[in-house]
Amino acid sequence: MNDSVRVGFIGLGRMGQAMAARVLAAEHDLVVYNRSVEKVRELVKGGALPASTVAEACQEREVVISMVTDDNALREVTLGPKGIKASLPAGAIHLCMGTHGAAVIQQMAAAHNDAKQTLVAAPVLGRPEAVTAGLLNIVAAGPEEAVRKCEPLFKAIGKRTFNAGTKPEGAIAIKLSNNFVLGCAIEAMAESFSLIRKYGVSPQVFYEVLTEGLFAAPAYKVYGKIIVDESYDKVGFSTMVALKDAKLIFEAAEIARVPLPSGSVWRDRLLSAVAHGEGDLDWAVMARDQGRCSGLE
Repeated sequence: MNDSVRVGFIGLGRMGQAMAARVLAAEHDLVVYNRSVEKVRELVKGGALPASTVAEACQEREVVISMVTDDNALREVTLGPKGIKASLPAGAIHLCMGTHGAAVIQQMAAAHNDAKQTLVAAPVLGRPEAVTAGLLNIVAAGPEEAVRKCEPLFKAIGKRTFNAGTKPEGAIAIKLSNNFVLGCAIEAMAESFSLIRKYGVSPQVFYEVLTEGLFAAPAYKVYGKIIVDESYDKVGFSTMVALKDAKLIFEAAEIARVPLPSGSVWRDRLLSAVAHGEGDLDWAVMARDQGRCSGLE
């Protein structure tokens, strides 16, 4: 294919595996690396080349995608010995697609600039199943030429890409704000479902009122259904990861001097769920915590 890109992919959690599979299906030249080797096997069977180190995943690559869990992991794979900065060729792009803090993204952008490399931030919007279905949205920000170079990868991975400007932290601001709104929406549903249950009404009826009326959107349909079925063990986005994002959101808000009163309620609900041993469940388990506070079994 004419727009084939030589890609390295670092970080193959559930979301990363789904994204890498789409890059591979689009016939890009793909090298994959993950600390847990078993997460590489299916992609290698499909034609990806395995790398034994981060440095190896960067060799002769035009773009290296990172999809790691948190800021510490990003610093490690980027700035550590034989990390992305030390191993990526000059002129190449580090495409950071995880959710990270604005400050660490600025730090990574400066580090890559010093090495004559480019950072593009492109966090994704959606659950793993959205990746597989080709319905994922992407928010991208960075130097215009570098963002254009990544467009074939965005087309392979997602449905639509939103351009957030030339500063990588702009994409992070949108991603964190999106998660903030979604978290508050789940919290509001949790409170509402507890209220109707206290009046003996079927949660399914309220779900239909919500999703066939004013709130006929994926956020309400997906998370409302999880709350109705109490299927919190089908994890697309865990409570612990949501709590990590809440921390990043409040850090960004503090830097910008923006109060987030609704966020305090949302964060406390996440903390309470974690305190009850539900950190590894889907973050919609906030509804269970709200039920406990409402005196519901």
